[in-house]
Amino acid sequence: MAKIKPSQGAAYARIMGVGGYRPTRVVPNEVILEKIDSSDEWIRSRSGISTRHWASPEETVSAMSVEAAGKAIADSGIRAEQIGAVIVSTVSHFKQTPAIATEIADKLGTGRPAAFDISAGCAGFGYGLTLAKGMVIDGSAEYALVIGVERLSDLTDFEDRSTAFLFGDGAGAVVVGPAKEPAIGPTVWGSEGDKSETIKQTDSWEAYRNGRPEKFPALTQEGQAVFRWAVFEMAKVAQQALDAAGITADELDVFIPHQANMRIIDSMVKTLKLPEHVTVARDVETTGNTSAASIPLAMERLLATGEAKSGDTALVIGFGAGLVYAATVVTLP
Repeated sequence: MAKIKPSQGAAYARIMGVGGYRPTRVVPNEVILEKIDSSDEWIRSRSGISTRHWASPEETVSAMSVEAAGKAIADSGIRAEQIGAVIVSTVSHFKQTPAIATEIADKLGTGRPAAFDISAGCAGFGYGLTLAKGMVIDGSAEYALVIGVERLSDLTDFEDRSTAFLFGDGAGAVVVGPAKEPAIGPTVWGSEGDKSETIKQTDSWEAYRNGRPEKFPALTQEGQAVFRWAVFEMAKVAQQALDAAGITADELDVFIPHQANMRIIDSMVKTLKLPEHVTVARDVETTGNTSAASIPLAMERLLATGEAKSGDTALVIGFGAGLVYAATVVTLP
């Protein structure tokens, strides 16, 4: 029997650069209130959101991704043509095929990398990061680009009082490359398909094609069920990721959870008993819930404002539709 030559990858992987893009239009709660019976105070108390960004027709999934990825590549110090894989997590690219990753890779001038899309909702960045880490260590790509991007304004029912205020648009990206010491910890990830109805699209594309829905398909969720699951179950997953990385809460510098809801974030901080010195990402206040884009966008903002610094140890966790989740500890670029 022939022997297969072993892979020749890096010993470890790290995040080398991060970039983000927020659409130019800033939408305050007052705009949301034009179509729902609510108040600014109610929205803020329920979600912590005061504004969000909505994309223009020109700010496509591809265009936003290229902007964010270009910044991440520049931040990493490598050339675009050195990228060996492009992974895009999104649920708002409405063409089944081809993958938007191939178009993005071409526009970035990356050459001929592996390029594909994944659909893991709000956990999509964590899924992509884990795949990229594996590629770098396996040797199938020296550098991998991970993009989380959404135009959730396209999937929002602006007359649904429970979700109309939640979602925003944007793109975040990171470059993953070789490291001399561990800088991306083990991923704790999984799914709970028995709860898949708690966050879902109202109608399938097939139903829309057949003319049955009165409205374009939109995102809907069972708010209380999602809140309980996120606060209690995801806090356990976050702790498991800390344990897997051999890190205690006291050793943590930064906490970057999926920016779903300020109440969820604050409750997770309390449940995890994070010390006061830990910087907590609360980008949701001005960016809204951008699903797969929320973690890299929050990471980019923390680094840009100086609230977090290069070399900090950060716990990241994403969770959402599926229900799926992914958590890991990383060293910030």
